[in-house]
Amino acid sequence: MRSLPRILLALGLVASGLGAAAQAAPAAQAPASQQETQSADAQAAPAVRPYMGWSSWSLQTTSYPGVNPKGRASFLTEANVLKQAEVLARDLKQYGYNYINIDAGWWHTWGWVPQFDEYGRPKADQEKFPHGIKWLSEQLHRKGLKFGIYQPVGLQKEAFGLDQANRRNFPIQGAPGCTGNDIVYPDWRTTNGWDNAYKIDFDKPCAQKYIDSITRMFGDWQVDFFKLDGVGPGSWKEGPNYDNRPDVAAWRKGLDKTGRKIILELSWSIDIKAIDFWKEHATGWRINTDVECYCPTLVTWQNSVDDRFADLPQWLQHAKPGQWNDLDTLNVGNGVMDGLTPDERRSYMTLWAVTNAPLYIGDDLTQLDSYGKSLLTNREVLAINQNGMPAKPVRTGVDQQVWSVKNADGSHTVALFNLGAAKAPVDAVFAELGITGPAQVRDVWAGAALGTYQHGFTAEVPTHGTRLLKITPGGQPTGVEAEATESVLAGGAKLADCAGCSGGRKVGDLGNGSVTLNGITVPRAGDYTVRVGYVSGDQRSFAVGVNGAANINFDLPPTGGWGTPGVAEIVVKLKAGANSLKFSNPGNYAPDLDRVEVVK
Repeated sequence: MRSLPRILLALGLVASGLGAAAQAAPAAQAPASQQETQSADAQAAPAVRPYMGWSSWSLQTTSYPGVNPKGRASFLTEANVLKQAEVLARDLKQYGYNYINIDAGWWHTWGWVPQFDEYGRPKADQEKFPHGIKWLSEQLHRKGLKFGIYQPVGLQKEAFGLDQANRRNFPIQGAPGCTGNDIVYPDWRTTNGWDNAYKIDFDKPCAQKYIDSITRMFGDWQVDFFKLDGVGPGSWKEGPNYDNRPDVAAWRKGLDKTGRKIILELSWSIDIKAIDFWKEHATGWRINTDVECYCPTLVTWQNSVDDRFADLPQWLQHAKPGQWNDLDTLNVGNGVMDGLTPDERRSYMTLWAVTNAPLYIGDDLTQLDSYGKSLLTNREVLAINQNGMPAKPVRTGVDQQVWSVKNADGSHTVALFNLGAAKAPVDAVFAELGITGPAQVRDVWAGAALGTYQHGFTAEVPTHGTRLLKITPGGQPTGVEAEATESVLAGGAKLADCAGCSGGRKVGDLGNGSVTLNGITVPRAGDYTVRVGYVSGDQRSFAVGVNGAANINFDLPPTGGWGTPGVAEIVVKLKAGANSLKFSNPGNYAPDLDRVEVVK
């Protein structure tokens, strides 16, 4: 078989979603497992893409009837966590949600009294967690999930006992000669956002050993995520007592010693002036206050979902793979309990998605309504969240806002928001977005093409509502998804989820089979440039058959991993009217196919 002389490689790498299936080769040359064929960057560092999962704190904070029956934050129990995990594993893991994170209170009694072991380390409450935290983590990992845990910064006062006038010293586990008294300042100064802990003096050699004693315990528990809370500079505190940068460095060092790739998330309202330090040591950081309203619902729009529109823009330049701006919990799935209108719920999800914020759900997963589940599982929206390119506002400080980012394939993701109190038009002016000439507009939430527009697109947006668009410059190219119902899969070809792919899916196993894309329509016969969206962890080839003719081989470079889509342009000869393109590579390894589009 011959290679066509003209092949235009316009490789555009886009970070993908989590859990994308790897390309399978013929049985005699089977590649490594799905986990082993994920992209190299995903193996090298945690949170190379915004992490996705569930967190307990939103349900712990609400006074919604029946959620916290034993008082403050009493929702957090072993039984409740397992119920949430069951739903996440069954219904949401396939979309990329795989973290279960328990927040404050796991080491507290029902009366919110912290408990510590003989080494001054937090100890799980036996009534809430009768089998212990290690057992719980094992159950989550058996479901294919990851486990996250929480601690405030500093050495909590109760580690010395409740009678602070008669402090009980404790030995530090694994550090002979070191005690709790050896790691605090002589004046017993306090720290963190609540002043409920003594500040640790990390100039003392025993201090790091204390942190290591806890992270060793976390390593034994197979912890995958750690939230360090009340951190300063930030958390509404200033001054040397509240500078916890030495704590952050010590925790990062201790977590790394476990040999596990553990996400370190810093909370809350972290000071942006220390961003270089946060980026050096942490995987993500909360940019503002809690999203929860601490009221009879989980959140309200004004308290404090809408704060993010003003607080986030200054942080956007600092987002990159492995380091994300954390907007806090996502509460869009429980209807009345959320405390939001349907339009507010969609805007909430849209802002988190287009700015690449971690997506960790705070809702009761056992009570997701159909609308909430549709928001949380829209594959095209999740692909936008996972692509690693945050949208930025065209202008701030106004009620009608446009947020936009140019994607690797030349298209633009554009979100229109109306923060005002009444329905209003929101204009996406192409010139302001860097788009020249006509462009196609697609409504992402509706999954519908809206047509070609010359200079911009205007939508009437309801109060606190949104429109999420994909705007593609140029005329009217013909595009077909590999997974379209009109496509024909043969042999061993299989559909697979791919959060970073167009439409959230791809077709793989094309060394063992083929996929034929139909309905590729052009006005006249001739040579056409066709943009091929594909996924490949190494250099591979497609054998492309046009309208049933003999296959032509195209060599394609790697895209960066089996979860990382890329784009190449090839030239083929098409006939006037409808055409079909068949992709395969009989007996050899082949890339996975995402989408094809005629562009010229």
